[in-house]
Amino acid sequence: MTKNQKINNLKRHHTRQVQVGSVSVGGNAPVSVQTMTKTDTRDVQSTVNQILEIESLGCDIVRAAVVDEDAAKAFAKIRSQIHIPLIADIHFDHKLAIMAVNAGVDGLRINPGNIGSTNKVREVVKAAQDRKIPIRIGVNAGSLEKDILRQFGGSPSEALVESAMRHVHILEDQGYHEIKISVKTSNVLQTVEAYRLIAEKTDYPLHLGVTEAGTFLPGTVRSSAAIGILLTEGIGDTIR
Repeated sequence: MTKNQKINNLKRHHTRQVQVGSVSVGGNAPVSVQTMTKTDTRDVQSTVNQILEIESLGCDIVRAAVVDEDAAKAFAKIRSQIHIPLIADIHFDHKLAIMAVNAGVDGLRINPGNIGSTNKVREVVKAAQDRKIPIRIGVNAGSLEKDILRQFGGSPSEALVESAMRHVHILEDQGYHEIKISVKTSNVLQTVEAYRLIAEKTDYPLHLGVTEAGTFLPGTVRSSAAIGILLTEGIGDTIR
């Protein structure tokens, strides 16, 4: 068997499939590529222009930040002018998540644990459930819960996984299973270990990436190293 045949016959970690707009993620779907806009989402034309450029380069999915209500309202205008699925990146304010869903986004990136009370999470889940919009639980090393840091402070990878699974259970308790997961650090080896651990615990699709990887060249090297290792091990369904 040649080297290329071995790569093509690589056994992927089995995950369930979710639908992000027109793009299938997980299961037997090809690994999709996504990125995030650098524009102010409230500047609709600049954001649309950047996304159209991203599309021309072959990107499959794009994510944009929702910093306030004006940004959430802009999603409807942005969505109507682009062709690839659009994901809303939400921090803390559950109302912005609901507004983004109502504006027609194809997915959400949140941490259920920092959205607030169970009732607030339930409201977000209800909005997403009505349109079957997947939610990505995005856990980063820099925003771990204090009790988890105390418990797993010496093992950042285990801490990431513990936090992610806690957030997963919050959504599962609401009967929601359209979930993707990411567990990122700026350290390549810790990131790789975290994804290996989470792959053993769940069959939800995994979004690969390195957070705060650095400037262009160091960031490219760190991201390529971590993502490359994991993909060759059959882990990962979509990549940043």
